[in-house]
Amino acid sequence: MDWTAATWWWIVTGALIAAEMTTGTFYLLMLALGAAAAALCAHAGLGFSSQMMAAALVGGGAVAAWHFRRQRHPTTTSASNDRNVNLDIGERVHVESWRADGSASILYRGAQWTARFAGDGVPEPGEFVIRGLDGNRLLLGR
Repeated sequence: MDWTAATWWWIVTGALIAAEMTTGTFYLLMLALGAAAAALCAHAGLGFSSQMMAAALVGGGAVAAWHFRRQRHPTTTSASNDRNVNLDIGERVHVESWRADGSASILYRGAQWTARFAGDGVPEPGEFVIRGLDGNRLLLGR
């Protein structure tokens, strides 16, 4: 079996993708794009210096572009308030009574939960909507 430069670049690409899957850093996928570009250059018969240049330009450029994109569009919601992360957000619960400190003990999904009022004013017993989580406490609002 002949191990050409293209074969090695594809192995590097696969290793970077596998490393990304274990670490969860999206930047490694950008570097994998650079390695794939180098593999395509190797298939085209370009020299090793051209392959390295393609890997550096495509991979490094993609990393830089992704970094600047993330700086311009920061995540505005935290994971504790994001319905895509926690499916309990937006669900309705019933509060029988509130304690003086603004907390309550409620039954939700078959278990006792501690809830805290996250709205304005004084909470009254009744129906509330889960607005977020603070550790293992439910944050409730109207």
